[in-house]
Amino acid sequence: MKIKILIPIYNDWQSAIELLKNIDSNVANLQYNFSVILIDDASIDPKPEIKFDFKNILSIKIITMKENRGHARCNAAGLKYIYENEDFDYVIPMDGDGEDRPEEIKQFIESLNYHNDKPIVGERIKRSEGVFFKTCYLIHKLLTFTFTGKSIKFGNYTCLPKTTVQKMINDKATWSSFSGSLAKIEKDRAIVPSIRGARYSGPSQMSFKNLIIHSFSIIGVFKVNVFVRSILFSIIYFFLIYPNLSFITFIPIIFIILLNLLIFKISRRENYEEYRNSLNNILSINNLNKYE
Repeated sequence: MKIKILIPIYNDWQSAIELLKNIDSNVANLQYNFSVILIDDASIDPKPEIKFDFKNILSIKIITMKENRGHARCNAAGLKYIYENEDFDYVIPMDGDGEDRPEEIKQFIESLNYHNDKPIVGERIKRSEGVFFKTCYLIHKLLTFTFTGKSIKFGNYTCLPKTTVQKMINDKATWSSFSGSLAKIEKDRAIVPSIRGARYSGPSQMSFKNLIIHSFSIIGVFKVNVFVRSILFSIIYFFLIYPNLSFITFIPIIFIILLNLLIFKISRRENYEEYRNSLNNILSINNLNKYE
């Protein structure tokens, strides 16, 4: 069985090299062929020389992009590249900073013995971020469940069979939100517990603005659900407050209207034409393996 590990990188090369070392040690004795695809999202910092002294990773392919497109779109382009150009059975996308722990790759592999035909997601059971991020994440989960009816407790760290990868590269939502697209196209998913690890190096590159875009991109995948639920809620709420109608009591309706406008605006990131042409953004491909 051939497994491709997909890792988007933007400037964070020190963490990436540490991650590769940890992946190499953690896939030892696993009866699969592991290769790594690094997507360099047009990094500004100089790329260090990566010496191939790994024992268990068979090869590393560094795909450098011309223009920075963001983490979600690197994952989307990476899936498309792998499906169209690589011989593989499964893809494991993971963050390049250490927050997706290489120790858990073994859990995905063990789960394949029972769920080899369905996607396996790493469902977060513990997080390592500060109080502010955890609070924002809780609000995000509440909004997502309330307005979409979906409980999405996983991110990019998953194990995808080839059939799922095919579905994802044909879904425009993948260009905007990895987890939103996966939740939409694959209702039957296996779960392994996942602990959010600490970064190997430096502060998080996730700004508050990007956190908001990330959250609403997921919700935007289900914008029709959001719109229908918003109308039903507004009708019920309006009849409840009608005897005491005022500006104050009308504020929740205003909030829902603004929320829908924001979600529909962000959902415009789902552009299949851009996704279809995403591999045109590749500047260069560098292959590293133990035989060179």
